[in-house]
Amino acid sequence: MRASNSVDELRQQIHDDLRIQHPEWIEPNGDCPECDFYEARLIEELGTLTRKGSDGASPRFTAR
Repeated sequence: MRASNSVDELRQQIHDDLRIQHPEWIEPNGDCPECDFYEARLIEELGTLTRKGSDGASPRFTAR
């Protein structure tokens, strides 16, 4: 399995799980801004880890 497939599958799984766990976040038109926010944060974090990992530096994880 290619890494991009894994990321796509992870993103979709998180998206689906958030919608199931938090139906109150879903607007009447089907949009889910909170789901979109979490998805964007996931992509941002993965990009940060990828950039840090590509230069040989160890990624640092911080508590939020």
